[in-house]
Amino acid sequence: MSKDQLIVGLEIGTSKICAVVGEARSDGTIRILGVGHAPSRGVRKGEIVDFETAGKCIREALVDAEEKSDVLIASVYLGVTGAHIESFNNRGAINLPEERGEICAEDFEEVQASASEVSIPSQNSFLHSILQHYYVDGQAGVLNPVGLLGNKLEADFHIIHGATKRIQNSVRCVKEVGPEVREVVFNPVASAQVVLDENQKSLGALVVDMGGGTTDFVVYVDGALKQSGSLPIGGDHMTNDISLGLRIPMGRAEALKVEEGSVLLGVSPPGERIVLKDETGFAGKEIEREMLNAIVHCRARETLELLKRQIDESYLPYLGAGLMLTGGCSQLDGIDQLAEEIFGMPVHRTRARAVAGLTSAFEDPIYSTAIGLIKYAAAIQPERPASLLKRVLGRLSFLWMWMF
Repeated sequence: MSKDQLIVGLEIGTSKICAVVGEARSDGTIRILGVGHAPSRGVRKGEIVDFETAGKCIREALVDAEEKSDVLIASVYLGVTGAHIESFNNRGAINLPEERGEICAEDFEEVQASASEVSIPSQNSFLHSILQHYYVDGQAGVLNPVGLLGNKLEADFHIIHGATKRIQNSVRCVKEVGPEVREVVFNPVASAQVVLDENQKSLGALVVDMGGGTTDFVVYVDGALKQSGSLPIGGDHMTNDISLGLRIPMGRAEALKVEEGSVLLGVSPPGERIVLKDETGFAGKEIEREMLNAIVHCRARETLELLKRQIDESYLPYLGAGLMLTGGCSQLDGIDQLAEEIFGMPVHRTRARAVAGLTSAFEDPIYSTAIGLIKYAAAIQPERPASLLKRVLGRLSFLWMWMF
């Protein structure tokens, strides 16, 4: 980038909506200017279920961000998630004209289009097409084919697609509030930009973003994004379990989970109890700490085991950097130890890196996705043709060609 840019990342989560205003600097770092957030209503498992209510929450978060950063928000990069989002890997190939032979930049778009000539459900649209590897006349390990001589150019891509109408609901909800949606990004793709460095991507890593309504993930092997997806399970399910199991209101269950919950069993003294004070509409109660931990443990274990079954087993031996946990649920006591037991690899709780400014934002893993959207935007803005952006947002057939 030739100069600093102001970028806004907006995440519409199940438990919270946050807007982060950041300055993308020419040295590749991000400076956070302000963070706005609001409780999320009208959203379930990362998707809009009440258009009007969700719109009010989005407006509240954006206004909060504007006041804290002293910036008028005209456009955002929007993070989306949901179990409807799927991914696969595919190779595109083109034969070069004999009279030319030399590979040029335009050939990239053609080979990318070739990789996307696959059948996906009619109700779905492409969201991302992310480059993995190039091949020139069968030669692997090509970093940049432009200028090379060859007869055939091939490239592997990780392709992400999702239900068009569901994605459009999020886009329309934001546009009704006012800002333009510059681009839609799958949440874990954004998170990975700030919780992983290039060395970790090369070593191989699994990024798991545990939010309120979903658990999102991406897998990097040999520097390339190989797998991504979303499970419709998150921290809100754990809160619901606590509420039902202990017969306490949802609000108290959420506070209890955050302040006292642990996924570790057998670590508290036998018979230790937690006192819940009375308040309006709630008479107060004493609960056994071990009972609370058992409820949290069971849901956390189920989520992580389901996640492991989603990951392609062939990738697991190549995740040298281990598993990176981020998102609100990554703050649960002992969650890293449980994940290490289930996945059999080093597990690290992580947050946004290469970020300056408002410390409370980048030190809190709940903001990893929103900050990652800023990093994502900073990486692609200098190169995107304006015509592509207009075409993409016009019909929501997202074919982004940028590699991370």
